[in-house]
Amino acid sequence: MTPISVGHPRILSIEDDLVLGAYVHEHLGRCGFQVTWCQNGQEGLDIARQQPFDVVLMDILLPGLNGLNVLTQLRQSHTTPVILMSALGAEADRVSGFRLGADDYLPKPFSMAELRVRIEAILRRVALDRRPEPAVAASTVDSLRFDDELSEVFYGEHAAGLTRSEYRLLDTLNRNGDEVLSKAFLYQHVLQRGFAAHDRSLDMHISQIRRKLKGIGYTEREVRTVWGKGYVLSAGDEMV
Repeated sequence: MTPISVGHPRILSIEDDLVLGAYVHEHLGRCGFQVTWCQNGQEGLDIARQQPFDVVLMDILLPGLNGLNVLTQLRQSHTTPVILMSALGAEADRVSGFRLGADDYLPKPFSMAELRVRIEAILRRVALDRRPEPAVAASTVDSLRFDDELSEVFYGEHAAGLTRSEYRLLDTLNRNGDEVLSKAFLYQHVLQRGFAAHDRSLDMHISQIRRKLKGIGYTEREVRTVWGKGYVLSAGDEMV
């Protein structure tokens, strides 16, 4: 796992648009980040493997090796948080990104203020993940085992393969029992940012959690949508 930088957080920006890339580099630099900028996927992948970064900011449409391919290969060895950017706007691209292990998705065009908020939210979230917990590291609810140290859940010997964000989301729902948690609450306490109507990140994370729990054969409880209220982790035969 890549350690958080001491001092200025280190950002790797992989963006082939010269105007946007230069603007992001300059703006984040003024905000106190240490930014490395490259303009193609293969170079970005090589740099991300060789140097420690706190966040990777990456376009999907890149020359040579596209962002989804870079993410796939990076996830084979690194857990560095990744924010994907794309002007495509298609839900399929967002789903693919989250399925491959992206931590967030930022549609173009975006404001520099929003970019900074997204990055700072990830840095806070990673810091919380690494903060020592007073509780026992691993806990078992019915036959689903939560491991805080690994940020992973297990059903028998099978690991779900959750990202850090997915684990924090599922763990938060689990700790609150049958209480329905609103989107606003989950954005603030799990994703560490305010809720906006156009932001589909939470929905994508929920979708991936459902898919991954089903993939390991766990059906005793599921993340259910309570329309107009939020989400709850409840038994499969319970009506909400």
